[in-house]
Amino acid sequence: MHRKEIRFLLNDKAVTLKAVAASDMVLDHLRLEQQLRGTKEGCAEGDCGACTVLVGRIGPAGLAYEPVNACIRPLATLDGCHLVTIEHLRGNDGGLHPVQQAMVAHHGSQCGFCTPGIVMALYALWMEHPHPTEAEAERALQGNLCRCTGYAPIIRAALAMGEYGTTDPLMAERAAVQAQLQAWQDGARVVVERAGSRAILPASVDDLADYLAQNPQARIVAGATDVGLWVTKFLRDLPLAVFIGHLDGLRTVTQTPEGLHLGALVSYEQARAPLVAQFPHMARYWDRIAGWQVRAMGTLRGNIANGSPIGDTPPPFIALGARRVLRHGAARRDIALEDFFLDYGKQDRRAGEFVESIILPNPGPNTHHAAYKISKRREEDISAVAAGFGVTVDNGTITAARLAFGGMAATPKRSPHAEAALIGQPFTLASLQSAAAALSRDFTPLSDMRASAEYRMQAAQNLFTRFWWETQGTPAMLEDVI
Repeated sequence: MHRKEIRFLLNDKAVTLKAVAASDMVLDHLRLEQQLRGTKEGCAEGDCGACTVLVGRIGPAGLAYEPVNACIRPLATLDGCHLVTIEHLRGNDGGLHPVQQAMVAHHGSQCGFCTPGIVMALYALWMEHPHPTEAEAERALQGNLCRCTGYAPIIRAALAMGEYGTTDPLMAERAAVQAQLQAWQDGARVVVERAGSRAILPASVDDLADYLAQNPQARIVAGATDVGLWVTKFLRDLPLAVFIGHLDGLRTVTQTPEGLHLGALVSYEQARAPLVAQFPHMARYWDRIAGWQVRAMGTLRGNIANGSPIGDTPPPFIALGARRVLRHGAARRDIALEDFFLDYGKQDRRAGEFVESIILPNPGPNTHHAAYKISKRREEDISAVAAGFGVTVDNGTITAARLAFGGMAATPKRSPHAEAALIGQPFTLASLQSAAAALSRDFTPLSDMRASAEYRMQAAQNLFTRFWWETQGTPAMLEDVI
């Protein structure tokens, strides 16, 4: 069964659209077609947060809302969702919403351009934690840029927003919203198009496998945090895109005796809790990936499958011995993550094949793990160097090592000479520094706008020293080192 229209709720009204291109974005629809201009366009690449809206969808746990960047969110992906914009916020008395009232009371706005996006991000936080900690408030605002107010009054507003109320009219609407979204779940494949551009939303994972087997040239789009920029920055056309972010069958998280199994569409935000529970060293690293809006949209599959040499997840995942399961039709194959990356822009993924899941083996005994990201900004920045360390020590001797780096070559890759220099050696600072020197035999980094080749090599080598001191229980002095 095929349906040739998308249906979604926009604030308090139902919207049905038949003419939708794969490259149509939510922000343009809001501002140009719906005349809702409270949502702003700033960077058009998901960095500034001025376009933040909330998207609610029904998943295994019921109706849940996430903050997303409307500028890079494809319109077709709203099928079956509830889109909430700044215009819909209001308090129980019809006046200001508690989040808005807190921003006013604590002088959280000056020019006001960024304020709607900040309010929407804080609204998403308020729904979960009306009385957040300072750390939670800062994390919620990582994806929002304010050029004139300064963040101190905005943080004060975030900490105080629960004082102005913990309920709103939107909460009373939830039951009706959920009923409407459930009524729209018809199990149909959605096909919409406009101006020669077609968007496909498969009905299920099996439907996706069938479609790709017959149309291997189709572009697979998960969270669109990368593909969205192809449209907004490079003005590329998307003649045929298969949007898969709605497929709950690829959003499963399962802990088995073998390890942690993550469905390919698990977002950064969804992955955080189970990942950190299994691998505590990933906590700081994970919170430095993008901002909340991008972490809510972006998927593990997308970050790995696009094959970028500066992707954040491959280095630490390779160090953990990650594997990935690829599917073509009903056939599946399991390969080590490091074997997936063949060359720049080239991966071991055959025509019609897609990533179905990622497997992170349980950590072995006596193994020290670490993950590092070197970037110009602490948060919401692209890595100059990313690294994952996994070093096994038995009775003071290094018996195994997995060292992986991103930003140092055409692909994320392990460092075989550095690993060989460690194995069989005593676990000492001198051994680690000797292995660091071997990096020059494994990598010949390039210079670009993010870092020079010399800086990349020096920074990567210095991480061996940092790794040593952290394993010795003295990470405090290194806490603020980027």
